[in-house]
Formats: sequence, C-alpha cells, structure tokens
Amino acid sequence: MKRIEQLIDRIIDRVNINLREPAFDVGPYVRGLIPVEQFERFYAFYGLSPHHPLHFHFRGSSLAGSYFLGKCIVEHSVLYKSDIRGDELKMRGDVLCHKGLQVPLHDDEVIRIKDGFLVKTLVHNYSHDPENPEEFLIQNTVSLHYANIHGAPVEGSFLGPFATVDLTTVHDCVIGPFAYVQVGELAHREVEPGTIWIRSDGDFDFRYRFPDTVLKRYVNALSGRNPEGVLMDFVEARKEDFQEVFDGAVRRPPRIDVPPGAALSRYAVVRGDTEIAENVLVAQRAYLEDAYLGKGANAQENCYIIRSRLQGWNVTAHGGKIIHAVLGPKVFVGFNAFLRASEDCPLKIGEGSIVMPHTVVDLEEPVDIPPGRLVWGYVSRRADLEHQSLALEDLSRVEGLMEKGAMRFEGNGARFVEAFRHRIEHILEANGAYFDGTNNVGHAQKGQNISFNIMQPYPEGEMQGLYPTIDIRP
Repeated sequence: MKRIEQLIDRIIDRVNINLREPAFDVGPYVRGLIPVEQFERFYAFYGLSPHHPLHFHFRGSSLAGSYFLGKCIVEHSVLYKSDIRGDELKMRGDVLCHKGLQVPLHDDEVIRIKDGFLVKTLVHNYSHDPENPEEFLIQNTVSLHYANIHGAPVEGSFLGPFATVDLTTVHDCVIGPFAYVQVGELAHREVEPGTIWIRSDGDFDFRYRFPDTVLKRYVNALSGRNPEGVLMDFVEARKEDFQEVFDGAVRRPPRIDVPPGAALSRYAVVRGDTEIAENVLVAQRAYLEDAYLGKGANAQENCYIIRSRLQGWNVTAHGGKIIHAVLGPKVFVGFNAFLRASEDCPLKIGEGSIVMPHTVVDLEEPVDIPPGRLVWGYVSRRADLEHQSLALEDLSRVEGLMEKGAMRFEGNGARFVEAFRHRIEHILEANGAYFDGTNNVGHAQKGQNISFNIMQPYPEGEMQGLYPTIDIRP
C-alpha cells in the first residue's frame, strides 16, 4: 500500500472517531474517490506578495493542484485542487471584537490544516472563533467537491459536495450536500442536505430546505463517486478550459485589457468577448465568457459568469454561477448560487437585490426580479417568486414569525436586512471596489503583482503523490 493510501485511511479513522455520536462513516465517500495516480499529476502553487505575511509549512501531505496564499500550515492532510486563500487573515496587533469584548492578537493568524481531506474546497476569510483568534483550524475533517469553508474553524466534521460553512465554528458535525450554515457555532449536529440556515442569536433565524426531488436533480452525493447532478455537469463540461490555463499560467499574459485598479488572476479562464472595468477583482478558478463586469464588481473562486452583464459593485460570492443575466448595481449573489437563464428566457435582477446563498434560478421563461428583493430557494418561472422572494422593505417590517412557502423566518427582519447590507459593503471595501487611485486599497489592488511558485510531489514509488516536507519563510 502506498503512503498516500495509508494517510487517507488514517484521516478516515480520525474523522470517524469525531463523528461517532452522529454515527457517520466518511469512509465510503472518501476511499477510491480520487485515483492515486491523480495526486502526482498536478502541481501545487503558492503566491508571494508584499501585502501578506509569509510562512508556508507542508509536512506529510499531498497538495495536488492546490493554491496557497498567506500563512498556511498543512500537516498529514490530502488537499486536491483546493484554494487556501489567506489574504484576509488577522495580523499581529489586530483586535477581534466579539459581543462587546476585545481580543488583541499576539501573533499573525495562520490557517492550519491537520488530518484533513479537502477536495476542490475553498478556504477563505479569517477565523471568527474568539477562543483562538490566531489560528484558523481545520482538523480531522473531510470536505468534498466545491464546498466552502469561509471564516469557519472546523474540527471533526464532514462537508458534503457544494456545502458551505460560513462564519461558523463547527465541531463534530455532518453538513449535508448543498447545505449552507451561518449560525455562529454548531456542535454534534447533522444538517440535512439542501438546508439554508442563517441565525444570529437574539436577532433572527432564517431557514429553508430544498425539496428532495429538486435537490437530487442539482446535487446528488454518491458514496465513493463524484457527485452527480446539474451543478456537477455544468462545471465538468468546462474543466478542460481550466486545464489549459493551469498548463500555461506562469508565462501567459492577460488575454484582455486590465484597467487601473483591477486584478485578473492568471489562473482564471477568460473566453469570448469579455470586458472588465476599474476595480474589478477576478480570482483564480473564476470563469468568464462573453461577460461584462462593471466597476467594482467581482468574481470569486469557482464563479462562472457567462453571457451576462454585471452593471457595477456586484458581489458574486465563492461558487456563484450567472448565465444569460443582467444584474443591476449592487446585486449580491451568494455562495454556490446557480442562476441559469438563456437567450430565449433571460434573467434580470434589479438594483440592490440579494440572491441568497445556494439559491437555484433555472428558468423556463423570462424572469425580471424587481430592485430591492430577497430571493431564495428554487425559481424556474415568474410565479415562483410569489413564494420564493420578498421585498427587503417588507422584510424589514417583520417582527416575530413569518412563513412564506417552505421558508421560515423568526425574529427582527430589519436586523437581518441590515446585517446583509453591512456585509455586502464590507466585501466591496475589502475587494477594493471603492479604490480612488490612492485610498480604499483592497484585494483587487493588492492582487495585481503576486508571483507564483510551483511545487511538485514524488512522481513514483511508495511516496508517489506525497510532497516532501517544505518550509518557506521570508
């Protein structure tokens, strides 16, 4: 047995020990999922930038096709085509504020992944756990295709494909496929597939769950096999475009003009008649085809923007997909949302609307969403908006319990809307959308001059697919 197979077995055992209370076995989902020879086919790479503290340490791990930025430590883990993006980690001297308490940092924060198995997973933001502010820990955890771990320390847990944990500390939990949780802290829970759950204690609680028939059509997790469904078919149909980019990324110049204040990753796919405006951020593994991104818009990792127009200051969160749509200014499209229209059935979304994380809009007729609207769930026709959307102004007047279709909201609607709008503004500021040539520098400006360095694994023998111990410091 090769060392990497032994490592995978060891990770399975450690995760299963943590998940003994839910009695969940991750083994069938992991064993044989990635053929061993795949782990030596793809290089890993890291970014060097004067804007981010430097320290990479890799030991006893496989890093095939994965990307690292900021301080990252990986030990006894398998990372396959994952993005570990530490450009928002807290720095020494920063103060973490939590419920009126202020916690100063003694050291720069580091992302530490130990005994983990992450497949095509995005790790971003910074730890929101006040008990350990210097470390963004992911330990004894399995995370499958296109999951997002966003500001969320995770220990002893399983994340299904296209799942998201957002600003939530997670202990010993099973997060089902295409489930989204933003609840602050979660322990010893099993979140059902297709659940959208946003909670702020004492303020609000938003919940929705996709019908099983709809969920399995779009995301269907299978033991020991790649996920199936519309979302997986969509990304698989375009994976060869990414392979071409990765094969020549180090030496390829930008294919389109990059205006002042904007950043276009050399690891993004750009096709057709595509244009980006000032202060736009296009991250690695983003996909643009016949797209226009107006001033201050962004496309994060695993985003696809195809034959669409974003009019400006748009936030497309990690994994968002937009096809044949026109989005007004400051429209927010959440994590792993899937908005698919067509030439015959176009989609328009008005200014200031919020498309909730993991929303599916897959149109059978033209749909025009008015400005200032909250949209969730599954929409295929105009009539679906009756039970799958709500004016933000109306939601702001809710105090108590409100149910609409399968959605259940309890609490203060004004605080929910205010929290979302505040976060959207924070994302725009952090991404450099408001850069004026001197002030309001963000990721778009800091990402213009990142140098990339590649790392290679052992090509054969019992160590095949593993990387030697590597320690990179200033």
